[in-house]
Amino acid sequence: MRRTVSPTSSAAVPTAFALLLRMGAVMQVTGLARSTIYKLIAEDKFPQPVQLTGRAVAWRRADLERWSAARPTVTH
Repeated sequence: MRRTVSPTSSAAVPTAFALLLRMGAVMQVTGLARSTIYKLIAEDKFPQPVQLTGRAVAWRRADLERWSAARPTVTH
């Protein structure tokens, strides 16, 4: 039997969180180390994180995609 999920059901909630990425996912997606990410943020060369709670932050996936698209490509 096939189950359909309505947009208002609780099963649809996790997809909304895919719009925000925590540090581990950001490191995996960008290939950068934590220290490099924070160094680039300090230099205003990387998207700013969004405050989730007192100590938890995440990055908007769209901001990371725009940042990645703006990076120069290397030709060999």
